[in-house]
Amino acid sequence: MQETIKNNIDVIRQRMENAAKRCGRDPKDITLIAVSKLHPAEAVDAAAACGQMDFAENKVQELLSKQPLVKSDVRWHLIGHLQTNKVKSVIGKVCLIHSVDSMHLAQEIDKRAAQAGITAEILLQVNVAHEESKFGLTVEEARQLAPQIAAELKNVKIRGLMEIAPYSEDPEEVRQYFRQLRLLFAELKVGPLPDIDIMSMGMSHDFEIAIEEGATHIRVGTAIFGERDYSK
Repeated sequence: MQETIKNNIDVIRQRMENAAKRCGRDPKDITLIAVSKLHPAEAVDAAAACGQMDFAENKVQELLSKQPLVKSDVRWHLIGHLQTNKVKSVIGKVCLIHSVDSMHLAQEIDKRAAQAGITAEILLQVNVAHEESKFGLTVEEARQLAPQIAAELKNVKIRGLMEIAPYSEDPEEVRQYFRQLRLLFAELKVGPLPDIDIMSMGMSHDFEIAIEEGATHIRVGTAIFGERDYSK
């Protein structure tokens, strides 16, 4: 397992470096997040042994059950939809919540973070393509919500934006959606959110295009760990 995962990570990092160089970026400015959804703790430890330190889960229950089994000291991200009744379970357990898509959820994160005496770092999830099957704010909703959260919530810090682009056999077809997120990011950065520094976008099949359009964090699962067994 470890040799396969190491080889996969090496290939991905080389592809990341090539993509960064094509657009004049420093590869060190791009963070690889390994999505360990439906893969065992042993796979996380195998990737960590290769120097991979950032991991993500989609579901709170799987995150909480897997964390104690992982022996390595890694950073955890939550990238899936977060229900308000699950917020208290993840506060302090993840370094970044990628999927905030409402004021109600942000308020609950703020409340629980205040109780824990910490500041929770979040990303606003934006559904640029208006896909009904996916969560996320419209561009206009994000434009309105971002300054409201920044002004009203003291225990939440917006670090940037997250997007799940539509799947396409031709990654070039999703470039437009990454570009729209980059434009929104730039607009917010010169406006109400001058400190934002994260654009989480790009997955196994399209991360190179995402990097070319400014991604700072890419989320890769299958290309690292292999296909998931959804029958489990």
